[in-house]
Amino acid sequence: MSTNPVEERLKALTMLQVLDSKLDEIHRLRGSLPEEVSDLEDDLEGLETRKSRIGEEISRLNQDIADRKARIQEFKAAIKKYEDQQMNVKNNREYEALRKEIEYANLEILTSEKKIKQFSEQITQKEELMEQTSGRVDDKKKELDEKKQELEVIIEETKLEEKKIHEKLQEAEKFVENRFLTGYRKVRQNMRNGLAVVTTDRSACGGCFSIIPPQVHIELKQRSRMIHCENCGRILVDESFFDEVKESALEKA
Repeated sequence: MSTNPVEERLKALTMLQVLDSKLDEIHRLRGSLPEEVSDLEDDLEGLETRKSRIGEEISRLNQDIADRKARIQEFKAAIKKYEDQQMNVKNNREYEALRKEIEYANLEILTSEKKIKQFSEQITQKEELMEQTSGRVDDKKKELDEKKQELEVIIEETKLEEKKIHEKLQEAEKFVENRFLTGYRKVRQNMRNGLAVVTTDRSACGGCFSIIPPQVHIELKQRSRMIHCENCGRILVDESFFDEVKESALEKA
């Protein structure tokens, strides 16, 4: 192990970059599958909720029909009672009063029959909608199962490798002070390609391609201090140093 603390810090940070990049590669392999699975789960939950709501509406309509049928029977019984009472009235006033009650009861029966017809039509529509929704639920479940299986295969294939990489990341982090580790994570998070530690490429920063002064190249080989690109803020390391750490990291990962 080197006695140069700066070199050890650079080695650990480079190790972090190599391992993080390997994790990025694994995650890219999974592509958009995790998001697709999540979206399908949300869609399925929405369809199941809709299906349940339709079922509740059908039950309510059936109950309304049952209530209306019960009212019809009650009014029919009332009509029979009024008709029987008409046979024993003492004057026209009583007879007319009973006639109006019978007329009202018949109107209520007609109203209930009309409502029953409306409710039945609504039930037919709801049942058609339920059938369509159930079909969509089945299709969505099938699609979700296929995506989950596809994702599970990829996760299973990379699970052991990913576990080893996470273990190496934790080990490498021990050699970096919190302030440098925080800085590394911040720079990495701000970069679309996730690169916080880069080598020089033809006298330029390997990240943003800004020209690096010759003196900096000499210092990079000396590894005597932490050097950041003045343009993008990435940590710069010598190419041979990076390759050496990368080979070591991937052999052990």
